[in-house]
Amino acid sequence: MIQIYAAENRYQVNLGWLQSRLSFSFGEYYDPNNTDFGVMRVCNDDAVAPGRGFGAHPHSDMEIVTIVLEGAVQHSDNLGNSEITSAGEVQRMSAGTGIVHAEFNASKTESTRFLQLWFEPRELGLFPTYETRRYDAEQLRNALLPVVTPEGSEKAAMINQDLTLYLSRLDQGRTLPFEQAEGRRVFMFVIEGRVTVSGKQLKTGDTARIESESNLIVEAEEDAFFMLIDLP
Repeated sequence: MIQIYAAENRYQVNLGWLQSRLSFSFGEYYDPNNTDFGVMRVCNDDAVAPGRGFGAHPHSDMEIVTIVLEGAVQHSDNLGNSEITSAGEVQRMSAGTGIVHAEFNASKTESTRFLQLWFEPRELGLFPTYETRRYDAEQLRNALLPVVTPEGSEKAAMINQDLTLYLSRLDQGRTLPFEQAEGRRVFMFVIEGRVTVSGKQLKTGDTARIESESNLIVEAEEDAFFMLIDLP
């Protein structure tokens, strides 16, 4: 089963300094039929004005991944971490027993755009941790590149959950297969371009929630940049 969620149907937040499109219930937006997909709880597509951002606030027992698409994000937290994450990098924070953090646009002149993703951890009460990883953009070309994995690596952030997050830039006319294991789910987000997934069309900003489809074929109808997450 492949469920397509069109970009224009996502809930939109406009605070002036923040433009956000939400794929799941979050903050003021609540839909009892759209609160999760497996262990996935949040997929926010955020654009933040220069010098603005989210002041210090707490989280606990959540795995939070930020994929910076444009510009850079300044992170600070009560663990002593202070770091800038730029486009081409992934930030992962395990809130665990509790963390207080702030996220701001690192530029005073240019906006930043990022995807913010929340997942349930595989266990509660973990020690809070934070890291960033830079991936090799050339390895995205016509391939599924893992940038978040349960094991982590020098170029992939480690997450406390049985999931793998892939990014890909697929040239027009090229295809990529993906085998979905039994009992697993796939979440897809088209960042740029247009693709078909086993015959279902997705354009920029569309998402797909996929279950019980053993062999997926992603084909680029035009040059495309997309995220694919293999979930329990």
